[in-house]
Amino acid sequence: MDRKKRIVFISHCILNQNAVVKPLARANGAYTDIIKELMKEGIGIHQLPCPEFRYLGLQRKPMSKNEYDTAEYRKLCTSISEDTLKILKEYLDNDYDIVGIIGINQSPTCSIRETMGILMEELLSLADKQGISLKTLDIPTDYVDGKDNSNFILKLRKFIME
Repeated sequence: MDRKKRIVFISHCILNQNAVVKPLARANGAYTDIIKELMKEGIGIHQLPCPEFRYLGLQRKPMSKNEYDTAEYRKLCTSISEDTLKILKEYLDNDYDIVGIIGINQSPTCSIRETMGILMEELLSLADKQGISLKTLDIPTDYVDGKDNSNFILKLRKFIME
């Protein structure tokens, strides 16, 4: 079977809501509406690791960006970003189309728009230093899987097709 050779990089919790701080989960397991759209277009999904999970585990409490922004946590995010950039470059070197990166709005780690999260700061900075420009999209804070997300799905479709 021919591959479409299109990849999107996504925040970990888009595929695994079980890793989200308990009161902030917005889906039973994964954001199925988003995943269905990506699959419908034949787009491969590369799930980014969750630094928050690695750093503090499942029993962590909700924290702000300032609370996470320690030398140790930033080092973890930098390490994940360096590894992700190697993977991203491997796809590019093999003529894949990187659709972009999908983050989580207002996440202290994975927000891209508004106040950028720590992982996204590190990843996008490294990509920029290597001359790699990436399209970005954030899942809005009012997104709840299975509810009326038609406005966001339209944005997602546009993001995919650009």
